Amino acid sequence: MYDIIGDIHGHASALTRLLTQLGYQDTAGVWQHPQRRVIFLGDFVDRGPAQIETVRIARRMVDAGHALTVMGNHEFNAVAWATPDPDRPDSFLRPHTDKNRRQHQAFLDQVGEDSAAHRDMIAWFKTLPLYLDLDGVRIVHACWHPAALRTLAAYTDDQHRIAPDAWPELCRKGSPGYEALETVLKGLEIPLPTGSNFHDKDGNPRRHIRTQWWNLEGLTYRDLAMVPAEVIPHIPHEPVAADVLPGYDGKKPLFIGHYWMSGEPKPLNPFIACVDYSIAAQHVGGVAGKLCAYRFDGEAELSADKFVWVA
Repeated sequence: MYDIIGDIHGHASALTRLLTQLGYQDTAGVWQHPQRRVIFLGDFVDRGPAQIETVRIARRMVDAGHALTVMGNHEFNAVAWATPDPDRPDSFLRPHTDKNRRQHQAFLDQVGEDSAAHRDMIAWFKTLPLYLDLDGVRIVHACWHPAALRTLAAYTDDQHRIAPDAWPELCRKGSPGYEALETVLKGLEIPLPTGSNFHDKDGNPRRHIRTQWWNLEGLTYRDLAMVPAEVIPHIPHEPVAADVLPGYDGKKPLFIGHYWMSGEPKPLNPFIACVDYSIAAQHVGGVAGKLCAYRFDGEAELSADKFVWVA
């Protein structure tokens, strides 16, 4: 079956240690297992010390049929950074602001901006599907949102890869495609009730919260909010309308990355597991980050004892 690996962010040495622990071997330059395949959750790049090697390992596994992968928000951003905006001369689909450059600089330094290696890597990132809906399991980087996935069908091919001419529209803030892509690759944000807001770490007022959308109970804005602990008292403790959250049908187990979890890995609920446990952070909540995998063998409900990780 599948070994599902969370966000790597350029930590190639942790990846090879995890693959070894899972029983894979490097054979003729390709990590492989006689009975199993890897599924990567994306976010191969940004932050870590060995981003080129990370992509090389994953790409060789995918190309040889020993792995599958989906696109992470960092791969999407990398493509948008490198793609000229057809409607705005001398601009790119992801603006080259100081903030965006800081987020992406480690990758650009390692690959060499606009080098042949950079262009080749961007071309590969463009081929990555936004999600996988396989027999018995689903994979998406941040949020399985049926309405957003239906919207994105207009911008993707039959393998859920972004169509070549769809990139500009998906980078246009406010367009239906942009909002759907943001949800699928970065998580579900919802507006707070009228009159409610909180201030972020820079003192800016915020009127939307990122949600624990996988929480399937009827909960309040405060229960669902993914905000710093000191902000929680400012989030209203009133129920979220039932039609705001996507829910999950539970027909197949679902795996996500993206969320920088901490602590002992375990499923989020019986049907959904996050396998991103913050390898790119030295410590989260006082605990060293992990590169995490889930050994999926077709079970209908997920179990904490199927997680494997390295620090």
